[in-house]
Amino acid sequence: MTDECVFCMIANGEIPATAVYEDETVFAFDDIAPQAPVHVLIVPRAHHSDISDDVPDDVLLALMRAVPKVAAAKGVAASGYRVIANTGEDAGQTVHHLHVHVIGGRPLGEGMVRPMEGE
Repeated sequence: MTDECVFCMIANGEIPATAVYEDETVFAFDDIAPQAPVHVLIVPRAHHSDISDDVPDDVLLALMRAVPKVAAAKGVAASGYRVIANTGEDAGQTVHHLHVHVIGGRPLGEGMVRPMEGE
């Protein structure tokens, strides 16, 4: 844990958040700026800056095992959902604590990237 990481503080109960799912390794909660009707963040309780941060296999496995549980809890398991892990500034990572987004609740289309300005 780092002293100034908001996701560390949320995962460890220092900042209140309503749990969508939790276990000993991960904590999942609703995004405060949702991009769809369902937008949940799943974060490891231990601090890792992003997916390239030599993350232990058990942490990566816990993150991925939490995804279908979150989707089921939010009612999007049958209709479909998207899983995203932003890594670095150019990818849009704004909090440098490894996390995955589970997004759904409406048709999301095929595109993953917004067109560049002027296109």
